[in-house]
Amino acid sequence: MSILKVDNVQKTYSGRNGGSRSKAIKGISFEVEKGEFVGIMGPSGAGKSTLLNIIATIDKATAGEVIIGNQNLNMMNSDELAIFRREKLGFIFQDYNLLDTMTLKENIALPLVLSKEKPKVIVEKVMEIAENLGINKILSKYPYEVSGGQRQRASAARAIISDPQLILADEPTGALDSKSSAELLQCMTDMNQSNEATILMVTHDAFSASYCKRILFIKDGVIFSEINRGGSRKEFFDQILKVLAILGGDNRELL
Repeated sequence: MSILKVDNVQKTYSGRNGGSRSKAIKGISFEVEKGEFVGIMGPSGAGKSTLLNIIATIDKATAGEVIIGNQNLNMMNSDELAIFRREKLGFIFQDYNLLDTMTLKENIALPLVLSKEKPKVIVEKVMEIAENLGINKILSKYPYEVSGGQRQRASAARAIISDPQLILADEPTGALDSKSSAELLQCMTDMNQSNEATILMVTHDAFSASYCKRILFIKDGVIFSEINRGGSRKEFFDQILKVLAILGGDNRELL
C-alpha cells in the first residue's frame, strides 16, 4: 500500500527583481510504501529540504503532484492543509521544536489535545509511547532540564502519538552527539518495526542513513541513484559511502 506518491514534482524559484529563474527540483518521482523507512541524501543545494517542505505542505510545488494516503495536496486549500498537516503528518526536527513552557508530557500530548481527544485516552497514549521510548521517568521535566537525546526522543514521541500516516524527519540527529544519535535512530527503527511507522528522513549523515531500508540520492534537483538495504547495516553503510564518494558527501566511519 502506497502511503506517499511523488509524481514529477518540480520547484522553480524566481530571481530577485525579475531576474533569471532557477529550478531547485527538476522532476522527481518516487513512492513510499506503508511501513518503509526511507532516507533522502545528497549534497547541499541538491533539493532535499525543498522536496521535504513540499511533502510537508510547508511549500508548494511549481508542477507535479504529491499524494499522501488518498489525499492530493494540490486539491487542498490552506485551511485543509493545516488540518491535514496536524492530523496526518508527524515531524521530527533537528532543533526539537518542543515548547519550553510545557513539560515533556504536555509537549507529547499536544497533538491529541488539539484534536480534542478524551483526556483518559491522551494519558494512556502518552504513557505507552513514553515507556516505549524510554522517557517515562522524565515526563514531568521541562525540555531545558533534560539532555538533547531525551528532548529528541520526546519529539519523536510527539510525532507518532496521533498515529500519522507519514513521519517526516529533517536531519533529526544534526544537533546530537554520537551516543544520542544512535539511541534516537534505534528508537526510530523500533517505531518503524514495531508500529509499522512510515518514515521519510532527510540526512547528510551516512551513519544515520544506514538505519534506513532504502535511500534516494538527489543531485541537481533529480534522483541520481537509489539503493536498498539487503544485508547488514554495516554492508548498507558501505554502499552509502560508495555513492556519497561520487556525490562528494559524508565519509564518517560506522561506529
